[in-house]
Amino acid sequence: MDFFKYIHAVGTGVKGNRDLTFEESVDMMTQILEQDIPSEQISAFLLGWRLKPETIDEFRGAVDACNRYIKKTDVANSIELGYPFDGKAKNPYIFPLVAKILESKDLNLVLIGDDKQPAKNGITIKDISQNIKFESNIHYFDRSIFFNEMHKLTDVRNKLGLRTAFNTIEKLPHVANSKYAITGVYHRPYVKKYIDIFSHRYERFALIQGNEGTPELFSKGRLWLSENKNLTEYVIDPKHYGIDYQKSWGSISYEESLAQLKDPSDEFLKLAKLNGAIYLFVVNKAKSIDEAFEMLD
Repeated sequence: MDFFKYIHAVGTGVKGNRDLTFEESVDMMTQILEQDIPSEQISAFLLGWRLKPETIDEFRGAVDACNRYIKKTDVANSIELGYPFDGKAKNPYIFPLVAKILESKDLNLVLIGDDKQPAKNGITIKDISQNIKFESNIHYFDRSIFFNEMHKLTDVRNKLGLRTAFNTIEKLPHVANSKYAITGVYHRPYVKKYIDIFSHRYERFALIQGNEGTPELFSKGRLWLSENKNLTEYVIDPKHYGIDYQKSWGSISYEESLAQLKDPSDEFLKLAKLNGAIYLFVVNKAKSIDEAFEMLD
């Protein structure tokens, strides 16, 4: 279909807008990934789509189109960690320490990185990968290699400078065919949205009120676990596990982030242990987070 018809569908206002069908969304996303259309039309559509806003069928159609381009590599006994591509700005990453704690538990962590995307000017997974030697159970995938079509849209997205539907679509590419996944979520209404878009791909799919939208718990929050179309909610409080980590609310530099990973405090290590326990619970290696936490002693 002529791409302008998709722009018209999302950019003519409340009375004139309409939702795209699943099939139209597949075609729309394919044209964007192929960049068969001018970058101005891509930006116009992404802005209008966000304001319309997006539907679950539209999201799933776009994800389906992406899946046709992704070069996959099986990683057994793995959990896919869905991080945002705009990075972390206020706290260090904790996943390298979590991986070290889980190294003896036969669990691989799948992470995806790329150049920084809008809208937060944070430190990215790719930044960390270039200066930290990962443990053997971290499987890092660079998007420029396994999904170059999305990678090549970086310039268009950064010129637009706003969050778009891509920020949701890109977090879980299922590149390793993992049976389990966890990603971060800010607000409760997004829980159902993510479950409707992604949960059918996994045996167990988890969402957590993670730090800066990541699958990393830094303070008291909720975990939602989806399995066989059933959703269970858990409240997790680090203080229950004797952890008194104080989050930073200011910006953190790249050097400070690396320093905390290379020489972590005792409280940060305990926080890594709790996150490891959460992942063990999500992949069904423990009946509860408490049991998983004890397993890591």
